[in-house]
Order: sequence, then C-alpha cells, then structure tokens
Amino acid sequence: MKTALITAVVAIAIGAALLGGIRHSQAYADSPSGTRASQSPSDASQALRRYTLQLLHILSNPDANQWERHRQATPHCAAAAPSRLDAISTDNGVNPFDRALIALTEDLCADMYRRLDEARTVGLLVNEPEAMSGYVLMTGVRNNDVHLIDHFGRIAHEWQLEDGVPHAKLLDNGNLLVMMRQDNNKRSIAEADPDGNIVWEYAPSEKLHHDFLKMPNDNILMLLVGKKTREDAIAAGVNPDLVPAEGMEYDYLIEIRPIGSEGGEIVWEWSAWDYIVQDFDATKENYGDPSEHPELIDINSFTGVRHIFRDTWDWLHVNGIDYNPALDQIMLSPRHYQELWIIDHSATIEDTAARSSANAGNENTPPRTDVLHNELDDNSGKGGALLYRWGNPRAYGHGTAADQRLFLQHHTQWINPRLPGAGNILVFNNELALGSDSTGHSSVEEIVPPVDGYEYRRAPGSPYPPSEPSWTYNAETHTDFYSPIMGCAQRLPNGNTLICESTVGNVFQVTPDGRTVWKYVYPMDRNTLLKQGEKASPFLGENSQYRLNNNAVYRAYWYPPDHPGLQKYDLTPGDTIELYE
Repeated sequence: MKTALITAVVAIAIGAALLGGIRHSQAYADSPSGTRASQSPSDASQALRRYTLQLLHILSNPDANQWERHRQATPHCAAAAPSRLDAISTDNGVNPFDRALIALTEDLCADMYRRLDEARTVGLLVNEPEAMSGYVLMTGVRNNDVHLIDHFGRIAHEWQLEDGVPHAKLLDNGNLLVMMRQDNNKRSIAEADPDGNIVWEYAPSEKLHHDFLKMPNDNILMLLVGKKTREDAIAAGVNPDLVPAEGMEYDYLIEIRPIGSEGGEIVWEWSAWDYIVQDFDATKENYGDPSEHPELIDINSFTGVRHIFRDTWDWLHVNGIDYNPALDQIMLSPRHYQELWIIDHSATIEDTAARSSANAGNENTPPRTDVLHNELDDNSGKGGALLYRWGNPRAYGHGTAADQRLFLQHHTQWINPRLPGAGNILVFNNELALGSDSTGHSSVEEIVPPVDGYEYRRAPGSPYPPSEPSWTYNAETHTDFYSPIMGCAQRLPNGNTLICESTVGNVFQVTPDGRTVWKYVYPMDRNTLLKQGEKASPFLGENSQYRLNNNAVYRAYWYPPDHPGLQKYDLTPGDTIELYE
C-alpha cells in the first residue's frame, strides 16, 4: 500500500471515528433523562471505535519501527475481531459510521499482516479469529528457559532454572514439574515454584528418558532407561548379530510417591524386558511364535536404530507416556517399534514378577501367558502384558509394509474427556515416506481405539484395528511440515489441534479442516534472544540433512485461562520474548 493511500485512509478513519463519536454524543444528550436513544452505539461499536483509534495511533507512530508497530498492533487487531462480528450480527445501533470503522479496521489489520508476512521470522506470525485463546508453555531444548506466553505472544511468566530444563509441565498447584539436567548424563524430576525455587526433587539411579507425568493420586510416573549386557541379550534369545559389544538399552516405568523435599518411594513398576517373546532360538527362554502372542514384544523385531548421540543399541526408545484414569491404563510410544502400546496400570509389581517366574527355565516352550491370563486379578486379566498396539502390525507378525501407519512417532496420548474426539488417540507421526522419499515429512494422526470395557477388540489372525486414522493433519505441501525427532499435538476445546514442530521451534494451531489459524516461532537461539527478522541457526550445521535448529522446542502445552495452576500467577501481559530493536 502506498504512503499516500495509507495517509488518506488514516485521515478518513480518524474523521469517521470522531464524527461517529459526535453523532452518538448528540443522540445521547437529546434522549429523555439522559438515557441512550435508539441511535446510541452498542457496546460492541464502542469497543470497536476504541480499538480502531488505538490501532491507527500505533500504525502512524513515527518513532517506532515496523516491527514495534506490528507488535503493538497485533493484540488490537485480534481484540477488534469479536467486536466486529458481534456488531454485524446484532445490527443494533450500528450506523454507517460504525460500519465504515468495521470495514476499515479489518482492512488495516489484513494489510498489516500482508505487508509483514514474509518479513516476520519469529514470535507470533498468525492469529486468526478461529484460533483458541489461552496460554502456551514452551521448553527450549537448547536453552535454560521455560516460557508461558499468552494468545498474542506476550510473556505471561517465565522461569530460568540453573541446571537447564529439557521438559516442563504446569501442575494444578501452579508449580512446574520439570526434568532437570545433572552431571554424567543423569537427570532428575523436580517441582519448581513460580519463582523457580526447587521444592521437591527425585534423582533415580538410572537415566530418566523423555517423559513423566503427575497422576491423580499425586504420585509421579516416569520413564527410565536400563542396560543389558550383550550376554544378557543373547541369553534372552536376541540374535547375536543384532547386539553390539556395548550391550543394549531397554525402557521401564516406575511410579513413585514423593517423600519430603527429596526422594520418593517406588510403589509400582513395569519393565518391557519382562514381556518379551522370540522365535530365533528355541533353546532360550521366551521362545514362541510372536504372531500368536501380540500381547508380548518380539525382541528381534525392531528398526535397528543406534542412538544418534551414543554408540549403543537403543532397543525401544520409548519417548512418550500417558495415563487414562478412567481405564487405569498407560500408553507408551516405543519409537523404534513404530507403534503405540497400551498396558494395564492395575497390574501389580507381583504380576510382573509372576510373568518373569512363569517363563524361568521353560526351555523349548512358549511363554505361559495362558496361566497368567487366568490367574491375575488386574482389570484386564493380562497383568502387564500389552493390551493394545497400533501403527506397525509387522512388529507382531501381522501385515506387510503397506499396513504400517506410524513412523518413529512421538507423544501418543488419549484425547481428554469433554474435548472433541474424547477417548480417541492422538499421535505425532514423525517420518512419513522414510526410505522412499529423499525428503521426509511429518503428520498428526487421530485414531479411534477398538476398546470394549478394559479390553481391545481384534479379529483372530488379524492386526489390531483401525486400518486407517479417523483424522490426519498434513501440510498442503507435505514436506513443509517435518520434525524428524520430538514433536507433539494436543486437542483444544474448540476442536482445533495445537501442534509443535519441535526441531524448528514452530508451534501452531490448525482447524479440523487443516487451516493454520495461530502460529508462533520460538525466538531463541540457544540462550540468545532473536531479533525480529532473524532466524535460528542450525544445531548440526548448514549441510546436515538432520533438520534441527537451535530454537528447537521439545514440547508445547496449551492451558485455558481458568486452569487451576494459572490462578497463582498475575498473568499481566509482559513484553515479547523476541527483540524489536
């Protein structure tokens, strides 16, 4: 838009606004007893006039650069939209002057976004009326900050924790539950108050891995990594050609009851190692036909991935856990099996021990799952064995490559009650077209699990349904959306889905039909704030095919304004994270 035209539009708008105000003032003065006449403006029109005048003042400020004007104007544009829609829909007290302001405000906001759309690089990039308002908590992978931002990209609260936080979640009491980095590649789970003070911490003996959550009983469920020697693996029936000299890693869960300010008591645990089957060596334990035991894990069925940053066989690489209190079940995301698993939390530690002892010394016989299923008294009657699995039926001897639906996925979870799709499963699907396309891409999938009571339906000899997702998000150009590691998705109350394209720090909302209506790019490069117009540097170098930037966000979580944990905070909007110098 040319300067002369902008000046003319601004002049017309100010004149219309002022004239409209005079007209309404006169109508008010002429009315009986000082009451509003039929021509007096509606509340929506008054709010619209206020927003319009503020917007015009911001856009015409000669002392601010374009980035600062955009930053200040963004909340006014968003706030004007509901007033505009309300004024049009009611049609009460909306005179031609107000209608002119309605159209003008819309045009000015749209033009501002059009002119700056390509130039903006970080912070809030898109904010449409269809976006769900609220607060977003983000944890940067490469810096020590945790940020809570409002709907307009302004800081509502921030935490700086000395040891660094790769992952954080907001609790109902207003504290953060965080994973803290420690020396020697160890990590702890800690609870931090609003000022960043650690009020409780638990450091397990083995390494924490990716995910954790607080359960309804206030216990903490966490994922850990154990190690087996090469000899242990071979004794369990693993093909020796698959195991490096360093041995292999496996994943297990513990639930702890916090004690005091440090420590906790383990009250429940589950290990993937207790639920394995193999058909490689009939002289070893756990021998059996994996296709006849989909409730067990074929220890020789995996994608053969060594950990990208260390030379070990990363057998499962579980990268997500979720808990369903209505079913008392836990969902896991074993990335290297390229599927999701559901297990029964009502199974006790004794059930797990029974599974191990039932197989001990049983050479040349399949696992005694029939005994376990009939004798255990958990909800499903299957102990800690898998109740359901989906995404890669080849992992349990069913289907072909054409049946695979998940590819190195992350953040598998149930959609919460009272939300659109409640009870369905949402998953971030990282590496579609892997191996068949030189450039991968990601998607988000929603599936309807075949749950019946505490169990999951499956036709004999067939993979677990469904055969296809019920909803999928893909970018219009598929390769525009790609996070080869990490990533998350969350269903929102209005039916939108919040998605975190982790490796490039891109957090955005999409509508059910796939339109992006809110978008925010995390404006930090390691511990350095980015200026508007700058971009984050690549973590692994310019020529790396592994798409990972220094503004990577491990996960982003959306919280409504009435969330119990937010009531502890002032939430007065602060500045933006990004700089506008």
